[in-house]
Amino acid sequence: MSHHSELVSFSKDFKGYVDSFTCDWLGDVKPDILLSEISAGKAHVLIRFTLEEEIRQDDWQVRLKPSFSPSFHWSPHLTPTPEHVVDQHSFRCPALLASDKKKLLTVIPDVELLRNNHEKVAKSGSDTEPHWYMDLDAPSNRLVLGMTATSVREHVLHVRESGAAYPRGLLEFGFYIVASDAPEHLNNPWREVLRFFWEGWGRPLLAQGQPNEGELNVYVDRAYDWAFRDWEHAVWQEFELDGIRVGAPTFIVNVTQSPNYPGRVNEREVRSIWNQAWFSSLRSAQGLFRFGRLNDRPEYVARAKMMKELALAAPQSNGFFPSVIATEMERVEVGGQYYNRSLGWSTRYWGNSDRNPFHLNVREAPYHVLDMSWTALLMLRWHEELEQDERLIDYAHRYASSLLKLQDSSGFFPGWIDKATFMSCGVLDQSAETALSVTFLLKLHDLTGERSYANAALRAMDAVLVHVVPDGRWEDFETYWSCSRVGEADWRGGKIPRNNMYKQCNFSMFWTAEALLACYKLNGNEEYMTMGRRCLDEMLMTQAAWQPPYIYVPALGGFGVMNADGEWNDARQSLFAELIVLYGLELNEEEYIERGLSAMRASFTMMYCPENAVVKERWEKAWPFLSEKDYGFMMENYGHGGITHPTEDPMGEFTIFDWGNGAAAEGYLRMRDRFGYEFVSGRTSSNPTSASI
Repeated sequence: MSHHSELVSFSKDFKGYVDSFTCDWLGDVKPDILLSEISAGKAHVLIRFTLEEEIRQDDWQVRLKPSFSPSFHWSPHLTPTPEHVVDQHSFRCPALLASDKKKLLTVIPDVELLRNNHEKVAKSGSDTEPHWYMDLDAPSNRLVLGMTATSVREHVLHVRESGAAYPRGLLEFGFYIVASDAPEHLNNPWREVLRFFWEGWGRPLLAQGQPNEGELNVYVDRAYDWAFRDWEHAVWQEFELDGIRVGAPTFIVNVTQSPNYPGRVNEREVRSIWNQAWFSSLRSAQGLFRFGRLNDRPEYVARAKMMKELALAAPQSNGFFPSVIATEMERVEVGGQYYNRSLGWSTRYWGNSDRNPFHLNVREAPYHVLDMSWTALLMLRWHEELEQDERLIDYAHRYASSLLKLQDSSGFFPGWIDKATFMSCGVLDQSAETALSVTFLLKLHDLTGERSYANAALRAMDAVLVHVVPDGRWEDFETYWSCSRVGEADWRGGKIPRNNMYKQCNFSMFWTAEALLACYKLNGNEEYMTMGRRCLDEMLMTQAAWQPPYIYVPALGGFGVMNADGEWNDARQSLFAELIVLYGLELNEEEYIERGLSAMRASFTMMYCPENAVVKERWEKAWPFLSEKDYGFMMENYGHGGITHPTEDPMGEFTIFDWGNGAAAEGYLRMRDRFGYEFVSGRTSSNPTSASI
């Protein structure tokens, strides 16, 4: 840190919000600081350095101290120790927020200056570019912005490093400060930040054709040609189960299974088929059904029905059922190398997701209530939207009857239950995962008229509103038991003290916003809509509202995942898109509609195909053997490890049909059926009629 710093004063509009504002020097160079007050409670700070020569300085900071004691804080990424920073890699809609019951202070980096700074450093040829960052130190009541070199620690948090170099010439850094005591801003602190970014960057970029332009149908065709023609040998699994022919795309394939791969196949994970919150064969089947119906392709409808039959074949025990069917695997040595191979579907067994708190494999894992509620909800949607099949209603009804018995006195449904006793396993027993069961139960009530389902759903929704939403306790299975397991032992169930925040996953925000919209549709209670919008907006803070110059794929509309991971353009955006549009239509908010449509478009940006020229080049650099037969191959996200590079980007080596190309195709086809082709393609500015909603 510099030994010199400047203390800056604000006008009276900010006196009740900012106690002090301190800006470091760069070496011995004093900053020029221009403070422009845009309007009441809104100001822009521009900091300029004129450097006669390159300066190397490990850290440079601007520090703001609120003049009140905030009880609520928000940051896009966690900084659990003074070493950690919110690196610019996490700047999808960057801001720091601090509030109490009467005041809200928001600090927003000036991303245009960030872009200019990045481009200038890139032209200089320096390999030690100082990254912009933010930091939230809640106990010290301090909001920090700065520049430093960074590296990745844990999965995925960033820390300061030494060696940042600032090239000679003009260097500019800036940010916005917004102060408000308006009740609507205190109740939903993200709304004005989201509007600011969308009006300033998101909407203009969307109008320019970002994140992609042209027909989304082309991408859908490529997804299905890839899965059911060019890669069919690896993707499609078909076998007989209890006398019924079933089938589905396998959970995951990798580049060694390409028809062009010159070496031997090495399967990445257990060959399996999933009906789980991420990887949902039944969800993908609905897309395939819609595609076959739309294009008069009965063979695709037939395959979709085989996927439905597989879901119905999952054996129920007291109404509960497994989420995964898998094969036995073997490890084969060939020429001194080891390869994973499946022993075939004759060795099949049922189980559950191995992404669980107990570190148990698929065969031993307990039932996950979230997964069962999601699959049961999809069964009801199939029955309502595609073809009436009373078996789907009966299956969901048996599950729901047992689910109600699991509801605790507060209204929550548990996370995991033991397969033998059906008792709670004691982890995430009162979490936002409950919200997905709310949506399921309300849909079952809608189809059957049984009031007990609605009563249980509303009680569960109220529990989430009281115990989860106010503090942002967005903990779910992905928060700790996916790839980002940092904090599993120490953070679960409590806030990280330095940030006054929970480790959070936007999946929970989505389920809650979706459930609140369903509750509002049930009884018209405006409080459900108000809180639903709050949850949706918190989720949208993880959506890219601009195109950073250091993210080397089209990013607009794409989603991150959580405040301790690095993904851009994650596959969840194809699931989120419809809900964002639905809120836009209900509230008559064009921003939400545009955000939802951009999320849908972003769902195809990672596909290997000629339509994605920039991404295609990166794929071929990573995997030179890729060719036409691989068009449609698609990684689930970008920048997952928290690092990107102009030329040496780490492009992934696998495709998950149910959480990638197949999921994107389903999301588009579902929205097309619901809203109409013209609307989803962006060819009309008019909203669909209420009848189509």
